[in-house]
Amino acid sequence: MLILAIESSASPASAAVLEDGKLLGETFVNTKQTHSQTLLPMVQNLMNSLGKTCADFDVMAVTNGPGSFTGVRIGVSCVKGLAMTNDTPCCGVSTLEAIAMPGRTYEGCIICAVMDARCGQVYNALFQVTGGTLHRLTSDRALSIAELSQECESYQDRLVLFGDGAVLCYEAFQAWGAQIAPPELRFQRASSVALLALESAKTGKTVTVQALMPSYLRLPQAERELKKRQKKGEKGT
Repeated sequence: MLILAIESSASPASAAVLEDGKLLGETFVNTKQTHSQTLLPMVQNLMNSLGKTCADFDVMAVTNGPGSFTGVRIGVSCVKGLAMTNDTPCCGVSTLEAIAMPGRTYEGCIICAVMDARCGQVYNALFQVTGGTLHRLTSDRALSIAELSQECESYQDRLVLFGDGAVLCYEAFQAWGAQIAPPELRFQRASSVALLALESAKTGKTVTVQALMPSYLRLPQAERELKKRQKKGEKGT
């Protein structure tokens, strides 16, 4: 099974190609250029270097959230565009699960995947590592750092922080013993997305191009601000 995976939910962007569980190639960039400038050329260059075309892929995968609203939207749109011509099956992967994937070596630990959601909140999911496999303890959610700390304190040094929100949370969590993953393992990459998509595809959990959609968890800031203004207007009438 040949899988193309894309990851663009935060500042970095990456693309990977996986064949029957073997990583054939991966490209990663973390520049000041926007994903709309870098993502598609990066994917095309990767496919060219491997001698692959869109028609060769059995599945196309992407992190469909949570994360940056713009980044998630660009990634999903890119995969939909690439998959549409051949009606290639698609797989939307949780960004938080992709973040947690490198934590599979932390046997017996609780992997705390966190992304900075701004406004004093983080996107989060918790996973237990057993037998080198991740087992979900929570769904993807948005909550305050204080709420997450209160929930996780009982894990003490078994808790390991991953993601771009790890440093932010570590400042508050280290007092009760939380660990933080090293930078080389801390962030989501397209290779992890591809591995998760392979697991989903084996169990028939793919979707059509039309059904692939972002999963934001929260409304975009512009919509939140609009709702605030509408509420104020209602109170003023």
